[in-house]
Amino acid sequence: MRTADIRSRFLDHFAARGHTVVPSAPLPTPDPTLLFVNAGMVPFKPYLTGVTDPPWPRATSVQKCVRTLDIEEVGRTTRHGSFFQMNGNFSFGDYFKEEAIGYAWELSTAAPADGGFGLDPDRIWVTVHHSDDEARILWRRIAELPDERIVARGDEDNFWSMGVPGPCGPCSELYYDRGPAFGPEGGPAVDEDRFMEFWNLVFMQYERGEGSGKSGYPILGELPRRNIDTGMGLERMATLLQDKDNLYEIDETRPVLDRAAELAGVRYGAEEGADVRLRVVADHVRTALMLLADGTTPGNEGRGYVLRRILRRAVRSMRRLGHHDPALPELLPVARDCMAPGYPDVAESFARIADQAYGEEDAFRATLKQGTTVLDTAISEVKRQGRRALPGDRAFLLHDTYGFPIDLTLEMAAEQGVEVDREGFTALMTEQRERARADARARKAGATADTSALRGVLDAHGPTDWRAWETLATESRVLAVLGAEGPVPVARTGEIATVVLDRSPFYAESGGQESDAGTLSGTSVEAEVLDVQRPLPGLVAHQVRVTAGELAAGDTVHAAVDAEWRLGARQAHSGTHVLHAALREVLGPTALQSGSYNRPGHLRLDFPRRGALAPAVRSEVEEVANRALRRDLPVEVKWMPLPEARELGALALFDETYGDSVRVVEIGGAWSRELCGGTHVAHASQIGTIALTSEGSVGAGMRRLEAAVGIEGFAYLARERDLVAGIAEQLGAPRAELPDRIAGLLDRLKAADRENARLKQQAVAQRAGELSAGAVDAGGVRVVTATAEGGTDEARSLATAVRDRLSAAVPGVAGVGTASGVVVIALNKAAREVGLDASALVKQLLGGRGGGFGELAQGGGVPAERLADTLAELPRLVGDR
Repeated sequence: MRTADIRSRFLDHFAARGHTVVPSAPLPTPDPTLLFVNAGMVPFKPYLTGVTDPPWPRATSVQKCVRTLDIEEVGRTTRHGSFFQMNGNFSFGDYFKEEAIGYAWELSTAAPADGGFGLDPDRIWVTVHHSDDEARILWRRIAELPDERIVARGDEDNFWSMGVPGPCGPCSELYYDRGPAFGPEGGPAVDEDRFMEFWNLVFMQYERGEGSGKSGYPILGELPRRNIDTGMGLERMATLLQDKDNLYEIDETRPVLDRAAELAGVRYGAEEGADVRLRVVADHVRTALMLLADGTTPGNEGRGYVLRRILRRAVRSMRRLGHHDPALPELLPVARDCMAPGYPDVAESFARIADQAYGEEDAFRATLKQGTTVLDTAISEVKRQGRRALPGDRAFLLHDTYGFPIDLTLEMAAEQGVEVDREGFTALMTEQRERARADARARKAGATADTSALRGVLDAHGPTDWRAWETLATESRVLAVLGAEGPVPVARTGEIATVVLDRSPFYAESGGQESDAGTLSGTSVEAEVLDVQRPLPGLVAHQVRVTAGELAAGDTVHAAVDAEWRLGARQAHSGTHVLHAALREVLGPTALQSGSYNRPGHLRLDFPRRGALAPAVRSEVEEVANRALRRDLPVEVKWMPLPEARELGALALFDETYGDSVRVVEIGGAWSRELCGGTHVAHASQIGTIALTSEGSVGAGMRRLEAAVGIEGFAYLARERDLVAGIAEQLGAPRAELPDRIAGLLDRLKAADRENARLKQQAVAQRAGELSAGAVDAGGVRVVTATAEGGTDEARSLATAVRDRLSAAVPGVAGVGTASGVVVIALNKAAREVGLDASALVKQLLGGRGGGFGELAQGGGVPAERLADTLAELPRLVGDR
């Protein structure tokens, strides 16, 4: 039975029993505790925990999941996969244990002709929590299972909670006996390879309190509404029904593995090391395909980094198998054909997916070529010095300068028996990130309320009456004033606080649109609105600075959006939609927005593409966008069911989560039709103008367009006009002749630079010859010291030139300093062979500062008055080696 058939059979079974079929949520999840959906119940968590009322009493889904915590185990064991699919059926206060057990048993054992999976009832075992007598009795009655095949287990195996106070309960798991070829008898308590778990039924019936671990918390009582959450591993059921040894050999993964083996010229099953790599490739190529299909793009942070790591592990595994040509163009289409029967979108979006994946492989191959050489040199140096670990600063250099990810450094170092100072690397990374975030933290400075305090406000008063689509002002009541530590009685002049209103006209930052600016004013207070967010579903929180008076809970205030700000925001957001449509018209449907940001006067849009836009293409995109403005295309907002919106071709952002009814914004009808919750103009002409200001790379396979919009767009064009006029005046040339005139000037400058470089090189060579002739002997090593006129580059050039002029047959050392306090030391091969090390010499000379490689190193911080004395120490250090 094909995996796609198992998927549809599961959904049909539960649909026939009154369950609403819910499509899989995208892999990227808005849950702030997760990067990706990692379990089938994640999209249903608000309903299961009681945060939101469920729209249906019972539901079923096949949810895509990604779990990478144990990524190192992928391929090494036959039970770990980074991408998997979880079949689930859910009851929200409707049915409970008896029905859940009955449904599971019926589907598992019914004949395929009757819609079941046809598993042999005599080979099914179940586990129950040791306290759950009810489940044991039900299994006996419904399935007629004997006691010996109903195994009682403890909290560690058969009691579920989310690790925090909330719903919890016992669970019951179904196992299938695969036979003596897979292990000993005795049931799942003895061997879980032979007895493979394929379904877990969770009975949420209790509420738990604070505590840690699987059982270190109190049970507070019964839930008012009991829920069912089940999960059947689709790949595990396919393994059983297709009679395969493991999940890598089922129909959705084995073709990728076979193609990888064919490319590498190896046979699966012949050698364990090669088998592990083939399984890694099969798993990771499929995972990357599904992540790319759901809009994740390779990057250096968060989800993008996970995808980048998965792609790079696949490529490197192929290289270790002996295949050094591009691998993804051969493997990704195979994965597409395997997954398309269940997920047609992977075929529909394959051009975009392939473009991003192949671009990432090309970039990684270049990184590997450069970084591997640097890493191998560093590891050789570590081994020569008798050390066991690569220093953290060297790992950071590889990451920061060569783009070599730390996990790859760890992996490749381990292959050569060398550890990595991970703590030192992490400290340097943390320092770099803190510097990068300092400015953002300063801009967002102020009181940030704790989420638990905001939860209390939401529970007490209900959702915010949000009016941003309808009005720019409301009369509002202050429900709460909060500081960083929680509720405060009052916020006084000059203080920043988080304020919750009963109703709000302010747009909260989302969908790439920056939040509104404005004011709160009352009889005794004036406050400036700095930021507006949705920290919890349904709740709008305002960060405000009190400019006069005092603000307290219970106050009535006039909440007013800055009308000019909102106008600019509407122009920018609608401008983003127009630019997106223009981009797709010019480049085709693969130019799908993968991120955006808009604020008054400015927009930016990220889209997948390998290589820069040609100037003519960029101009065409800008022209198409502005022609849409000139045609004054109507802007319409419609609400409709999500399936209808998808049927109409409405574009959805991958990282957004949508309800059953969605808001569709159209500009010119089908020309631009997107799911969007932002604020927009009424007609395209109200945008004013869209002036592209830049186009550049924001990562492998990803480009970014930026534009000025509205009055800022006109101002940008005016500045460009004035700039051109000023240059024309300075050069005394008509504007039409400026390109040729400037090209001529640049040609002359380049010629002058080349001549200057030639003269400098000539001067360095002449001085190097003079200096090498005056080398002093230091214990059999020829040593030269000198100072360079200029900076570090000049010092490095002179040091290496002197080193190269010294006799290759005699150990030679050149040390060159600069007026800025930098010292560069270069060694020839003979000096390295007698045990000298440039990095060690620099550190000895400069009191531990500096570093580099064995043949060339540098350091700084030498006071100008100490430079001569410092360089004079070099012959002594060499002689005392």
